Amino acid sequence: MINFKQSNNPVFAVSCLLQGFKLLTHKELRHYVLIPLLINAVIYSGVFILGYYTATNLIHGLIPEWLSWLSWILWPLFYISYFVVAFFTFSLLANLIGSPYYSRIASKTQQILTGVVEKEIEQAWDKVFIGELKRIAYLLLRSIPLLILFMIPVVNLLAPILWAIFASWGIAMEFMAYPLENKGMLFPEQKQFMRKSGIGMLSFGGSIGFGMTLPIINLVIAQAAVIGSTIYVHQVSNLK
Repeated sequence: MINFKQSNNPVFAVSCLLQGFKLLTHKELRHYVLIPLLINAVIYSGVFILGYYTATNLIHGLIPEWLSWLSWILWPLFYISYFVVAFFTFSLLANLIGSPYYSRIASKTQQILTGVVEKEIEQAWDKVFIGELKRIAYLLLRSIPLLILFMIPVVNLLAPILWAIFASWGIAMEFMAYPLENKGMLFPEQKQFMRKSGIGMLSFGGSIGFGMTLPIINLVIAQAAVIGSTIYVHQVSNLK
């Protein structure tokens, strides 16, 4: 039975991510952490360079002349919103490439937590693939209306906030998939789990999203997030 009171606790959610960082150097996880580290180094370096120049051009194009005196407030807002969108998008790519290693990290973490070598539940390939497509479609269908908001004057000032909330949810959905799939839960069950743990999910995903914007930390945030999500699922449930 899942303890949704605990899973909705934002402090608990963030603490699981911090515990994930602590376990990064565990001897049974180091091998699986290294390769995603190299993958993330290449991807996020490219995102940072591209993002710096693109965000500057977007700011000049989106701020009207009559609001130029507010640019000192709006510049940080637009930079943050751009990098939330960019890192959220490229994290999907990084997760796709590193997913085989992330699944193993989740499995190994579970073994460390329980002290028992558990047999992973083998899901039918077609069901897993369809679940991945459903997750991608779920996120894309909700991202399009939010992108349109950036084009509407005045309303576009609220768009970064809505994007941050959406990105937090999507990021949590990506990383929670690994331990939940190892427990035999496909996308419909994962979505139900997340809805009942909404506050915790937003806190967990938001913390990961923030970490993605920090140099050096963004290279290992994905691995820490997989470990943290496994700790999260382990502690709020007694799924077998």
